[in-house]
Amino acid sequence: MELVELTPIRDALVGLPGVNGLSTEQRKRLTIAVELVANPSIIFMDEPTSGLDARAAAIVMRTVRNTVNTGRTVVCTIHQPSIDIFDAFDEMLLLKWGGEEIYVGPLGHQSSQLIEYFEVRLI
Repeated sequence: MELVELTPIRDALVGLPGVNGLSTEQRKRLTIAVELVANPSIIFMDEPTSGLDARAAAIVMRTVRNTVNTGRTVVCTIHQPSIDIFDAFDEMLLLKWGGEEIYVGPLGHQSSQLIEYFEVRLI
């Protein structure tokens, strides 16, 4: 409950989406929590921030980071992330149309390794 920051709402009803109960962001964190119960070594998340505003997306990504900090591997697909969401990742697999790899590797502090990679290749 603490890892996914759901302790304050532990007695809440899930309810109906958009009607009552948990918000969309809280539901996403609950889904992550349910997956964590199985104690997987790798967690796959498809667009964990889709449909969320910037604040809610940041909360979900904080939950993802908390999960990674426990030693688990988390693999996410993200399309057009904000810089705040982008900065939450340690490594990236960047694909172009057709599935061809453009970049695979660590991002570095403030994406320094990614930037260096493209600076060298664009000169």
